[in-house]
Amino acid sequence: MNRKLLGLGMSVGVGLMVGRVPASSALPPPEEVPEEVLRTEIILKARSPINGELLTATEYAQLKAQIAERSTPTELDSRVQQAIFLLRLRKLFKTITPF
Repeated sequence: MNRKLLGLGMSVGVGLMVGRVPASSALPPPEEVPEEVLRTEIILKARSPINGELLTATEYAQLKAQIAERSTPTELDSRVQQAIFLLRLRKLFKTITPF
């Protein structure tokens, strides 16, 4: 009998605690912009990857094009290229073989 009363009391207590939690506590504040809306916004300002300066979209595109032009791969000595190839090959073998 005591176990039944204890179980009933605990059920009622938990039910009252759950009933006191407002349903709106899981919702974001109304002034917050939903992520779906933010994804569709067109970004008009950007920061320079060089110094962090604010740029317009046009300036940012021009800067990215200049960086792409400048970053052409330089020619390496054939011995250095071969050493890099062998190191990459060694890394591949180490990932495949356990020893």
